[in-house]
Amino acid sequence: MVQPRLIPMGHAAMLIEVDDASTVPALAAAIDAARAAGEIAARDVVPGAATVLVDGLSRVDAAVLADLLAEWEPGEAEQAEVALVEIAVAFDGPDLADVAAGWALTPDQAIAEIAATEFTVAFCGFAPGFAYLTGLPEHRAVARRAEPRTSVPAGAVALAGPYAGVYPRSSPGGWQLIGTALGVTLWDEARTPPALLSPGTRVRFLP
Repeated sequence: MVQPRLIPMGHAAMLIEVDDASTVPALAAAIDAARAAGEIAARDVVPGAATVLVDGLSRVDAAVLADLLAEWEPGEAEQAEVALVEIAVAFDGPDLADVAAGWALTPDQAIAEIAATEFTVAFCGFAPGFAYLTGLPEHRAVARRAEPRTSVPAGAVALAGPYAGVYPRSSPGGWQLIGTALGVTLWDEARTPPALLSPGTRVRFLP
């Protein structure tokens, strides 16, 4: 196994790169466990697509983190049970028919498959409250649009590559739009935490 690579980010943060993106949840969980046990005093542990950012480290903490990674072996992430977030969706997206055709399914069959999938937030980015959801099988990966839209409406449910997501606000975007989330606010600064969906959260789309 290729060990994770540590990249200093300023004086108090480390970016950890991995070769196998599927190991990110287990790595983040291991670092969180070390933080909970008082082994390191990190302020934030932020998973990415193939990275984990650890912020708020002293030099001593960074050295302990390096020792931890040298001995770490990937396994299943052990996480506390996370509440399931169910999002009602009107499957009215302009790209739904094309996505279904690419899957050799009818739109109704594609909707049924998406609704039967339990997604998990892998990481967040792009915009406040935007979560990258994994869960679709590899053969359901969807290519981005050749020409991104200049404006995607807030609440749009979309697919791109291996990910699903919900746009928290209107913005440009090149994902394939399959529906509209109903009655849900992805980002609310008056809420604690502001993001409805955080890494590890389980998500289902309800037609």
